[in-house]
Amino acid sequence: MTGARQIGPTDVLLAVDVQNDFCSGGALAVPGGEDVVAPVNALLARFSNAVLTQDWHPAGHSSFASSHAGRRPYETVEAEYGQQVLWPDHCVRGTRGAAFHPALEVDRAQLILRKGFHPKIDSYSAFYENDRTTPTGLSAYLRERGLSRIVICGLATDFCVAWSALDARRHGFDVLIVTDACRAIDLDGSLAAAMGEMNEAGVQPVASHDLV
Repeated sequence: MTGARQIGPTDVLLAVDVQNDFCSGGALAVPGGEDVVAPVNALLARFSNAVLTQDWHPAGHSSFASSHAGRRPYETVEAEYGQQVLWPDHCVRGTRGAAFHPALEVDRAQLILRKGFHPKIDSYSAFYENDRTTPTGLSAYLRERGLSRIVICGLATDFCVAWSALDARRHGFDVLIVTDACRAIDLDGSLAAAMGEMNEAGVQPVASHDLV
């Protein structure tokens, strides 16, 4: 871990997918997912710039195992854009599972970015759909507001958080990952692989108490 980091006016907190379906009792519960709520809220109170992402799938989304006859959750298929993990039905738009955790201080964010709403394309990253070409518009939003360093947290470390952090680096943003404000699915070693990729890309780990 690094030492204390000063939060500045060009920093933005990006809190990824802190939603009911990724917390205990949810359709795609991340182990300890709800444990990120308190540290994320503490971070939201310190940042003047904040963005929340929200997984927002239509019913019957192509990433759901239930949309593929004979397939089970966590198997993989070849989509038009490459390999796709099949998930339990989750974060179906308008449902309780897609809502933010009730204790999350949503009102502190200036932008809520919904992703995964294209029926045939999954979306992990806050910057691109999984076809890697369809942008969400987040990069342009951040540039327009003059925000240059992204402090990322949320769910899950090895999927949506990591993909967002890596894309942020590709777009030239400085990126910190708040490790104690994230939790992982860790599917077949996916956490170690994601942390390795982020390290190689220059994503810097930090503890929430070091952000002042």
